[in-house]
Amino acid sequence: MSQQDRPELQKAIEEIVESGFTGVQLRVHDERGEWVGSAGVRKLGETAKPPMNGHVRIGSVTKTFAATVALQLVDEGAFTLDDPVAGHLPEFELDPKTTVRMLLQHTSGVFNFTGEYYDDGTFAPGIPATTSGREWVDNRFRTYRPEELVRLALSKPARFEPGSDWSYSNTNYVLARLLIEKVTGHSLAEEMRRLILGPLELSGTMMPETRQEVPEPHAHAYYRYEAAGREETVDVTRQNPSWIATGGDMISTTRDLHTFISGLMGGKLLPAPLLAEMCTPHPKAGYGLGVMVQAVGENGSTVITHNGGMAGHAALMYSTPDGSKTLTAAVNYVDDAALSLAVPFQEATQRLMKEVF
Repeated sequence: MSQQDRPELQKAIEEIVESGFTGVQLRVHDERGEWVGSAGVRKLGETAKPPMNGHVRIGSVTKTFAATVALQLVDEGAFTLDDPVAGHLPEFELDPKTTVRMLLQHTSGVFNFTGEYYDDGTFAPGIPATTSGREWVDNRFRTYRPEELVRLALSKPARFEPGSDWSYSNTNYVLARLLIEKVTGHSLAEEMRRLILGPLELSGTMMPETRQEVPEPHAHAYYRYEAAGREETVDVTRQNPSWIATGGDMISTTRDLHTFISGLMGGKLLPAPLLAEMCTPHPKAGYGLGVMVQAVGENGSTVITHNGGMAGHAALMYSTPDGSKTLTAAVNYVDDAALSLAVPFQEATQRLMKEVF
């Protein structure tokens, strides 16, 4: 399908660029077929548009991939959702009440190693890289071990008793990774290839671990900070994503994200009972096991989603519960410590979601 067929979609992504984003790539699959478009620029100071199917750091969409691997291993009998995690990872002395399900649903209460925002408005910093813009930019090539991130989180007070509340924490998914690696004896990247990337032929998706490059073609990511009273903007496309680990380190494309979420929802990766568990939302946040369950519009239809932002790159992934209609997008922008684009980002995603669903 050409862009002329869906002018409302092209207009929507152009308005996202006008609201402050550098560029957008959008892919929609629905009853009218496939529509792909892009708007804005690939790189600041240039005129070329973002590639139609460029590689992008997908941030927290990584969690949906990791949760799917964990559930596939549940199906294989490697562990159960209600297994205590401490039994598999005794070296961390986790609260014995913490289960695999609590990790995947963010109900463990474990401190978020990228920093914890409390209900009263206070912020408890996590790893040094997340405390200020300048510090993050200066540290972006450093290697962090997953165990290091977990130990830092566990050195801080838990947010609540395991299972008693809900709070989003990247630490949960680093623990899930370590659990998967301990139980299988393989890296999460190997299990991901065996269980998802191979079967679905996702050639543009990878876990970079400590590798700094984003494969071509790709749009560029930027970070802005204040230094000596001047505003600096740095190209941060190249970085070592080990600072976020399984909280958000993966790279993919809009085509692969479409293939993944439509395949997952269409029953290609999980048996129906486990897929139903995955899509059962926690009452406080609408979060299932690695996915958000959201109502759209007045008629109360449901979408299954996870979005992610990663220092100037972001990805959107939405699907109907049967996988028949999807929206996937890649966004590039100028990030900062104040998360200045957080509100425009929310508004943009709501606008696209309403347009498609």
